[in-house]
Amino acid sequence: MAPLPGVELVKTPLQLYRYLLRCCKVLPEKNLQDHYKHTIRQSFKVHVDEDSPERIQQIIQRAIEDADWVMEKQREGRASNFLKKENFQINPFQ
Repeated sequence: MAPLPGVELVKTPLQLYRYLLRCCKVLPEKNLQDHYKHTIRQSFKVHVDEDSPERIQQIIQRAIEDADWVMEKQREGRASNFLKKENFQINPFQ
């Protein structure tokens, strides 16, 4: 499952950069957004000299998979937090 719609349109590093920044906007907390934005910028600076089209596609694919993992982790975290809150509201002694 892709983190956001439009992932199939990502073909170039610039498209990937924009896509990943859009993914950051979906994260629930400002500090998480800032952390991943910083990580994305640093990764692009490191790989700016890549010339091989195969290597570039490999990097794009891996970045999309990593973004999917982060987004799924956030979804699971929100779901488990919801369940934890629900469990604390139930009083077995009533």
